[in-house]
Amino acid sequence: MRVADGWKEFEVVDASNGEKLERWGDVFLARPDPQVIWKTPQGKAWEKANARYLRSATGGGEWQEKNLHKKEWTISYKELQFHIRPTGFKHTGLFPEQAVNWDLMANFIQKAGRPIKVLNLFAYTGGATLACAKAGASVCHVDASKGMVNWARDNAKLSKLDDRPIRWIVDDCQKFVEREIRRGNFYDGIVMDPPSYGRGPGGEVWKLEDQIYDLVSLCTGVLSQQPLFFLLNSYTTGLSPSVMEYILGVTVGARFGGKVSSSEIGLPVTLSGYRLPCGSTAIWQK
Repeated sequence: MRVADGWKEFEVVDASNGEKLERWGDVFLARPDPQVIWKTPQGKAWEKANARYLRSATGGGEWQEKNLHKKEWTISYKELQFHIRPTGFKHTGLFPEQAVNWDLMANFIQKAGRPIKVLNLFAYTGGATLACAKAGASVCHVDASKGMVNWARDNAKLSKLDDRPIRWIVDDCQKFVEREIRRGNFYDGIVMDPPSYGRGPGGEVWKLEDQIYDLVSLCTGVLSQQPLFFLLNSYTTGLSPSVMEYILGVTVGARFGGKVSSSEIGLPVTLSGYRLPCGSTAIWQK
């Protein structure tokens, strides 16, 4: 497992009984996590929770606030800064475990010795976009949600990266890639963080297991003649790292050579000393 252990303003304090207790700056949140199937005691640390997300029996859920005195605040990772706000679907606007991939891509870009263009698909609030832009790449940020793209733009401004060469696109990712192929636009790096299930702006249905191979295969058509990396993330428990590695190998690897690897990614848990799995990443690199 590759662990995002470089955070100072975020930590997973504890994890137990289907929940994780996290510190986001000076705010403590308790949120559901389906990976946490162990039933260790929830000690006094859990009393610090400023809010707890409770799932509804009919679907969805809501935040039960104890003493949460602000609706939005900021945290930083190295030189990047992010707006954090608890949303109605339990998320906060950031996946901290992805910092391990931000650092990896930044390293690829800084060592390339040439201008690098990166395509970030399902780009959410822009963690990967900001990391790549900070490292010197020009980035095309694509997400179907206008609200998330606006959130990402705010994060760029907060991180003093709003003057960097970033294209902000609200679109269905597959349709955007198809148009980029027709336009003859190419990228040296691709990162995608697709949801397990979702809908595009026109109601298009996305189901990861059914569509990920076709999308990865399609994306080989926008890679430059000298691509640098292709990074594929998944939070779908039924899609193992090895499956994603295989997909990258028979698509990107078959066309460009290079090497493919995969692993779980996760976060350290302060009280137990163990690591919380938070999804998987497969990486193709030249």
